[in-house]
Amino acid sequence: MKILILGAGKMGSFFTDVLSFEHECAVYEIDAKRMRFLYNTQRFTELNEIDEFRPDLVINCVTLKYTLDVFRQVIPHLHQDCIISDISSVKTGFKEFYESTGMHYVSTHPMFGPTFANLGALNTENAIVINEGDYLGRVFFLDMYRRLGLNVHEYSFEEHDEAMAYSLSVPFVSTFVFSAVMKHQDAPGTTFKRHLKIAKGVLSEDDTLLREILFNPRTKRHVEEIRAELKDLIQIIDNRDEEALNTYLTKIRTNIK
Repeated sequence: MKILILGAGKMGSFFTDVLSFEHECAVYEIDAKRMRFLYNTQRFTELNEIDEFRPDLVINCVTLKYTLDVFRQVIPHLHQDCIISDISSVKTGFKEFYESTGMHYVSTHPMFGPTFANLGALNTENAIVINEGDYLGRVFFLDMYRRLGLNVHEYSFEEHDEAMAYSLSVPFVSTFVFSAVMKHQDAPGTTFKRHLKIAKGVLSEDDTLLREILFNPRTKRHVEEIRAELKDLIQIIDNRDEEALNTYLTKIRTNIK
């Protein structure tokens, strides 16, 4: 299969490494310097090079802010039977966009962002394949993710965004609060250093991704739950209520089992 990967960032490079020995791959990236360490793949910096390559599958790995814009630039250079795909963490508006193109499409979300994951050992990581769109495209990604050892789940676009509203917004907002009140320590403890590492990783994400997570209509409910928990905890602290604290600790320890 001829596969075109859009973007030579961390995930674009990852997919190139995974696929380039079994498929004929090319990477399209306007910044040629970002492709200098790619191997066993063609490197494109001009759209007209895509015409000659005639890919069977396109994997869009550019940042969320530019994903749909890059699709719009590239689609005129693809044949009608080509399958287009994305790996975005937020799918807001993607289904409508795909259906407007008339192209075959598949959408997935590899939930092992390179900020934290060990890309050489993915058996504890997850991936989502949207169960709408092109059947053969879904089969391709299901097979690839499973061969990588990932735990694969199939969601609709709606189910995906509902799940992400919780699994991304809660840790991200918690990290924002930590970062907002954080003061640098001369002798930080282990827990503090771990939280700081997480905060630096989260805040290195693309601002568009962070905005889309926060502005997801489903996110507010989860942030309000955090606020309610903080209110209860403040009351326990104000009252120095040991019994209430023990009950609270039991509850949260049960939650993380």
